[in-house]
Amino acid sequence: MIIVLGILITIAILLIMKPWERRACRWRQDSRKLADGRVLFTCVACGAEEAVPKGREPTTCRAGEA
Repeated sequence: MIIVLGILITIAILLIMKPWERRACRWRQDSRKLADGRVLFTCVACGAEEAVPKGREPTTCRAGEA
């Protein structure tokens, strides 16, 4: 009975935390600047690219977005 309860608690914790939705994106600044003053960043983990204003960094992963 204790083992079944432990398994149920583990499953509940996994469903609450959803570790499969977290991405370990690591953004790296590209040395090229875009014409409008923005800077290009590339995610090392998923390959996504994002252009942001100078002095800022991307905060979310863009993988899977079309």
